[in-house]
Amino acid sequence: MKKRWKVSPADKKLQGFLSRELNILPLTAQFLINRGLVERDRAFSFLTPTLNDLRDAYLMKGMRGAVERIVRAIGEGEKIALYGDYDVDGTAATALLYLFLKELGVDPIVHIPERLKEGYGLNIEAVKRLGTAGANVIVTVDCGVSNHEEVTFANSLGIDIVITDHHEVPSELPPAHSVLNPKQPGCGFPFKGLAGVGVAFYLVMALRARLREMGWFNDSTPNLKRYLDLVCIGTVADMVPLIEENRVFVSHGLKVLEGSERPGLRALKEVVSVRPGRLTTDAIAFQLAPRINAAGRLESALTAFRLFTTDDEKEAVELARRLDEENSSRQRLEAKILKEALAMIESTGEARGIALSSERWHPGVIGIVASKLADRFTRPTVLVAMDESSGVGRGSVRGIKGIDVLEGLESAKGLLERYGGHRAAAGLTVRKDNVGGFVDAFVGFFNSTLTDEDLVPEVELDSIVTLDEIDARVISEIERLSPFGSSNRQPLLGAKDTHVLTTEVVGRGHLRLMLSQNGCRRRAIGFGLAGLHPVRGKGFDIAFFPYMDDWGGTRNIQLKIKDLQPSGQNSELAGSGPMD
Repeated sequence: MKKRWKVSPADKKLQGFLSRELNILPLTAQFLINRGLVERDRAFSFLTPTLNDLRDAYLMKGMRGAVERIVRAIGEGEKIALYGDYDVDGTAATALLYLFLKELGVDPIVHIPERLKEGYGLNIEAVKRLGTAGANVIVTVDCGVSNHEEVTFANSLGIDIVITDHHEVPSELPPAHSVLNPKQPGCGFPFKGLAGVGVAFYLVMALRARLREMGWFNDSTPNLKRYLDLVCIGTVADMVPLIEENRVFVSHGLKVLEGSERPGLRALKEVVSVRPGRLTTDAIAFQLAPRINAAGRLESALTAFRLFTTDDEKEAVELARRLDEENSSRQRLEAKILKEALAMIESTGEARGIALSSERWHPGVIGIVASKLADRFTRPTVLVAMDESSGVGRGSVRGIKGIDVLEGLESAKGLLERYGGHRAAAGLTVRKDNVGGFVDAFVGFFNSTLTDEDLVPEVELDSIVTLDEIDARVISEIERLSPFGSSNRQPLLGAKDTHVLTTEVVGRGHLRLMLSQNGCRRRAIGFGLAGLHPVRGKGFDIAFFPYMDDWGGTRNIQLKIKDLQPSGQNSELAGSGPMD
């Protein structure tokens, strides 16, 4: 598929300033400029994130009330319940609060709803059960900010609700005792991009500070750094921006996770064969998180919660293996749905949106498949899993860059029972007799509002370089920009007019290349690009990530190819030279 390459404009003056002030290469300075880090102090903090960069927890609106209510419950022996979400962020955040309260001598009740039976967020039946179990306070974790009716019901039972959440807030907040959400109106916490586990960690920070003031800790104060492995996993898995607080959490959390004392996390790393020193955000996102998430997608997220909290080595191994098996089941379901969806797409023609439904699909997996289809076809995509017994379908919507999928749902809102989410991803419920109309409306909206040009995928390059510029120092300074993720993508470089000397297919559909430019040779790998084989000759532009490969005990510079196109195909590159 043809892609549009865009090169970030170079700023020679700022490059020189940052290069001198921070003792970095001009190329690295341009990476910082591309990320909006043009002031010396901000750039320095970005390159050297410290725990001292974390802001005061009491900047968060509602924090004082939340802390005082929980402290009173602890002091008076009231029962505290934790009500979490079933994804990685939610289970990690619930585990964090649970373990901290246990460290204080408190034994909280834990409830994580089942995705298929209870759905997302608070529900009245669960609140009833928690009330019957004696809960005086319910702390929601990664949910609750949209549950007005359920919070009102809890109040009628005499239960106080403390909400910790990070999702978009409704026009009217629930009548909770306290609401912690940096996105709520009037919240003075400057960074709005925390994950649910980040909000929970700030609550723990404030609780520890208050209890220390009260003289609660006789021997030693709890070391909160030990919880950063959980904060790191939840933050990476939820794909929130890896900047500011989140960058601090993940930078330090990766180090804690590398040597984690938690038997469950050690066992899970063993199951997925994460080698020492190779624990990265990619390892979390593509190896650990899918297995943790598999529990909530197919069965009960309590399996993941137990993995986080168990101190039994044998149980940890059993739980890790169970999650691995559930992830394998998820992958098989996903592959089956993807195959069926691809067959259905063949008959839809050249539509600018994809909308499909089936009674054979599992609602816990369709979101993953929708993401794959949206990426593959560069189309807004919705998949609906119909429940034959109820006649109601659950849908997952995934978008593409620059396109708001909520607008597509808004155009068909009269046919939907419920819908919500944000620009890039959303969910919906629809009745069987309205599915056909919804499919037509969703696809019709994007057929009428998008052009073919809107659907050309973009490749965003940080800079144009020559292959001989890529050396060990460049790669070392790129590593200083990590951890990579949302809002801090790994720098992507471009090289013009390279010579492809050889290609061969390796592994499962990957392409190994030998490249040359001006006498400099570089080995490269293109994951999933085997379809380009055989390709050989001069005149190819490449988009790539450089890295240091240390396989077999030797370190060699290699390139990971993102895209490869004949030179001259992208007009934006025509006037661009190295470091332009």
